[in-house]
Amino acid sequence: MNLSFSKLPILLRPFLLSLILSVLFLAFLATQSPHHRLKTALIQNSRNPPSSNNSAGGLRIRPGYSSYNAYIERQLTKTLNPKLRKIWTTRDWDRKVRVFVRFFESLKQRNLLFNDSKALSIGARVGQEVEAMRLVGVSDSVGIDLVPYPPLVVKGDFHAQPFENRTFDFEFSNVFDHALYPWKFVGEIERTLKPGGVCVLHVALSRRADKYSANDLYSVEPLVELFKESELVEKTLGSIRTKLVFPLV
Repeated sequence: MNLSFSKLPILLRPFLLSLILSVLFLAFLATQSPHHRLKTALIQNSRNPPSSNNSAGGLRIRPGYSSYNAYIERQLTKTLNPKLRKIWTTRDWDRKVRVFVRFFESLKQRNLLFNDSKALSIGARVGQEVEAMRLVGVSDSVGIDLVPYPPLVVKGDFHAQPFENRTFDFEFSNVFDHALYPWKFVGEIERTLKPGGVCVLHVALSRRADKYSANDLYSVEPLVELFKESELVEKTLGSIRTKLVFPLV
């Protein structure tokens, strides 16, 4: 009897050792795995802002681009379309310029735009907005687009504007939906605006924009949050587009 009890721990020793190691390993996983997953999520979020790919958050990046070059080629398909460029520079020209003239005049009346403002139109295509600003007296105006259209539009990517810091008093755009990286689009605006400068954006909400759009915006909140050095001072809702005014603090 005494002999059997003295031998029992020896016989069970491998089993007990294995059981103890298993329990310790499971305990280690229970305490470590959640932290590892949290760290991974934080790293992913720092590279891709949470709202940028979350339709519930109001801003969704459209999938399907294998590379940035693929995105650029897609945008150039529209910009270089000969039929569209002919329309933009002929029958569409006068109508668009008249519309923009009225719009920029209204901004001048509200002291958001001045004759001595240095102004930029982002994604200006063939420069209808630039022509309108010059017609209302804002002579120091220029546009940027992937394809230049001299003398109104110079070559430039709105994800990396070809201008020095604090260059402009006023920036305008109605092509936010074409930004593949919305945070870069906004970051470049804030970088190139002077302190106290004004940015005016026209954006389409709650509907599919054109087939060349790179993102879909369902509410203004995610866009407003992208502005880190500015504040929203005016929001005007229209039947098609929403106008947002951001002065740089």
